[in-house]
Amino acid sequence: MRFVLFPGRHHLLTRFQAGYLHALVAGVAADEDGEPITVQQPVTIVWAVTSANHGNTRRNPIPYDRREAAIERFSVSEGLRSLVVPVFDTEPTGRFAELTLKNVENATREHLALSSSDTVVACSTPDVIALYRRLGFRIAPVELDHADAPLRPWDVLTLLAEGDESWRELAHPATIDIFDRYGLADDVRLIDSDLVVGDEGTLTETRSYRTYVEAFEQSAQRKWAQAAPYVEPGRIVDVGCATGATLELAARDPRLHESDLIGIEVDRLLYEECVHKKAQGAFANPSTFFYRRNILAGPVLAERSVDTTLTFALTHEVFSYGDGMAALRQFTQSVYAQTRPGGVWINSDVCGPSGGEREVVLRFEDADGVEPAEPRELDGLAGDEVRAYVESLSTRARLVQFDYDFPRHAAVDFAFRRRDDGTVALRLADAMEFLTHKDYVDNWLSESHERFCALEYKDWRQLLEAVGFELEPVSAPWRNDWIVEHRLAPCARLEIPAGDSLAWPETHVLLVARRPLNS
Repeated sequence: MRFVLFPGRHHLLTRFQAGYLHALVAGVAADEDGEPITVQQPVTIVWAVTSANHGNTRRNPIPYDRREAAIERFSVSEGLRSLVVPVFDTEPTGRFAELTLKNVENATREHLALSSSDTVVACSTPDVIALYRRLGFRIAPVELDHADAPLRPWDVLTLLAEGDESWRELAHPATIDIFDRYGLADDVRLIDSDLVVGDEGTLTETRSYRTYVEAFEQSAQRKWAQAAPYVEPGRIVDVGCATGATLELAARDPRLHESDLIGIEVDRLLYEECVHKKAQGAFANPSTFFYRRNILAGPVLAERSVDTTLTFALTHEVFSYGDGMAALRQFTQSVYAQTRPGGVWINSDVCGPSGGEREVVLRFEDADGVEPAEPRELDGLAGDEVRAYVESLSTRARLVQFDYDFPRHAAVDFAFRRRDDGTVALRLADAMEFLTHKDYVDNWLSESHERFCALEYKDWRQLLEAVGFELEPVSAPWRNDWIVEHRLAPCARLEIPAGDSLAWPETHVLLVARRPLNS
């Protein structure tokens, strides 16, 4: 054997791995069947670093560049000849071993074609072992079934995440050095304790990103036109910037050519799209930067350092994915703290109707879809199946389905009362919650986690003033008449219990909140 293929995520390297690789390279180790592995010097260890395009998630907390740095430092300190090859993440496939081998061949200067005749695979994961065994490779099992029962790297990383300092006794000094110099231990603990973002770095596992991105791109012009007159030049931060579409427009504004434009996004896929667009030259202002941060995990930027904070369609997500009003208050306080005196926070989002507690009647148009006898269990279905099913429902049936999905996912009460004439009675806030959700058929399950009507304008005013902001006169709730004309009026009508029609209420809010100069 001339090569050792060592596939894995390699977030953390261990002292055991160092000793094991030395034995393997020296030709004194055995394969999984107990047969000696003879080697031909010099032996090269090929580190296939999987999920190399992922970082800052529970499954992959360490970015590839830090992993590569630790491996190179490990190799130099141990005197091991190594090649480090990044392998991008793929959908689960039974051909992952073949793809990794091809990746090694394409990524190495000499187009290294590893084969079962000259390569042993070092791996302790049974499912991965099976993939390489099927191709005829001999397996060096590393930690698997070892007499000393050493912890695998992921187990050592788990100790770190749990605050158990014994991880330092098990990790290799190269890893400890990289973790200490770049503060990676704190990053791992923060990511592991994150209650908002899932294992893959996304808010929900059911979001259709194609639809989501298209919606943000299409609405960017309107959002920027609404906010631009109130933007203070200087340090401008778009929190929850999605794909960076609004910052693209800001970057073209001549008033802001000397400004720094900063995008903050927690969702991994959206953040990666921002970075991709910047690499393509999408932002006319070269001082445009993007950071992946969770705004609910603590302050994002230094106190009194920001001239303008922008948030579009974000604060309802803070409320929904965080701890309700407590999370929104914490976020508001953080924005206030980072805003310089005289600076401004411009917030545009959905809004609950004024007087949302009063009872109203919701009357539906007839025959605009099918009406099953019971709501359907949609959890676990493919996105296309969910979309096709919800799209087939009448407005009345969507209300029944919403009544099943929304309370479970959003963890909130929702109720309506059927009336003899086919209408339903419910709170105005609940009526608008349903009506403003009902057309998100591409993201039905994802959107059912989110509350659109949790706060009325008076609640916003009270919150902002309590924190210390002063509201500019332009701040007000408003009604999106396009939504009324195209989504609400064609299929439903609001009435008071006595039977008279009720005008459609406000659906959104614009808040221009300024930190006082003397604060």
